[in-house]
Amino acid sequence: MALHLRGVVLPDDVERDVWIVGDRLTFEPVADATTVSTGGFLLPGLVDAHCHPGIAPDGAVTEVAEARRLALIDRDAGVLTIRDAGSPIDYRELDDDPDMPRLIRAGRHLAPPRRYIPGLAIECTPEEFVTQAAVQAKAGNGWIKLVGDWIDRGAGDLGPTYDDATFAAAVAAAHDAGARVAVHTFSEDALPGLIAAGVDSIEHGTGLSLDLIDTMARAGTALVPTMTNILTFGGIAEKAEPKFPGYADHMRRLQAGFPAVVRAAYEAGVPIYVGTDAGGGVEHGLAAGEMLLLADAGMAPGDVLAAGSWGARRWLGLPGLEEGALADVTVYGADPREDLRVLKAPSRIVLRGRVIA
Repeated sequence: MALHLRGVVLPDDVERDVWIVGDRLTFEPVADATTVSTGGFLLPGLVDAHCHPGIAPDGAVTEVAEARRLALIDRDAGVLTIRDAGSPIDYRELDDDPDMPRLIRAGRHLAPPRRYIPGLAIECTPEEFVTQAAVQAKAGNGWIKLVGDWIDRGAGDLGPTYDDATFAAAVAAAHDAGARVAVHTFSEDALPGLIAAGVDSIEHGTGLSLDLIDTMARAGTALVPTMTNILTFGGIAEKAEPKFPGYADHMRRLQAGFPAVVRAAYEAGVPIYVGTDAGGGVEHGLAAGEMLLLADAGMAPGDVLAAGSWGARRWLGLPGLEEGALADVTVYGADPREDLRVLKAPSRIVLRGRVIA
């Protein structure tokens, strides 16, 4: 059955008719199509570019059905594309599930022994780290996820997980295997070597300096700030204070300075994309709230929309609302460029050519 929608198509800012046949969108009229929406503003869905369907807020899931349930929470909030930034379970069987958002998976996190959240990462020696970068490139469908720093309990503070040469070899191995590389970093020390190694996205990036921001801008390295996650740093610091006061103080300072970091990256021209870190101690379904935080940090509303919709899709290799594109559409009753809060309540969702109730 063909579908018909009419509204203002963004970012073109043109009111027009849109028809959907199967999983494809067309601007050519289709006879006998069922009209499912008239009026409003049409986007190609939101994107959560740092999301973990394989992780609930309280830890790893073990069943594919639970990963599916969590992804559907994001979908019902208007997220029609998820870049999974690492999952402890393999749920590739959901790639073609008609109810699921488009899934761009990164395999499992890679980290040293006892230097990441228990049960999430493949724990690797430096030699295994490089080998596993190529293995996880094949386990995902376009990305891998490296843990670039974490608390070093011996030092009592954040520290890099591997040396620069090991990072560089792992990034090269992933690229040779056809995957792009996302890397978790909170602190300052691991960033220079990772950016020099050619990683494709910095996740969180609270330790970025102005010099590194300029380097990222020149190289086109993306930043996914996960500002929703950074709001949890105060609670992390409070729990760590008795045993690791230096680490606790560091986390508080990183949180306090982060809006200025995001603003500086934006002003320097670093590509920024929306990611919530859903599952990483964060509830699922919060992409619209993340976009509001980016706006509060100084991003213009139109650029926030691009970062969380058509621009992010393009970065991930998916089309927006164009002739022959995938049939993913969210409809909003008011113009999100005027008030980003409308993103919290889509009035109609069409995913893979089907209306989502």
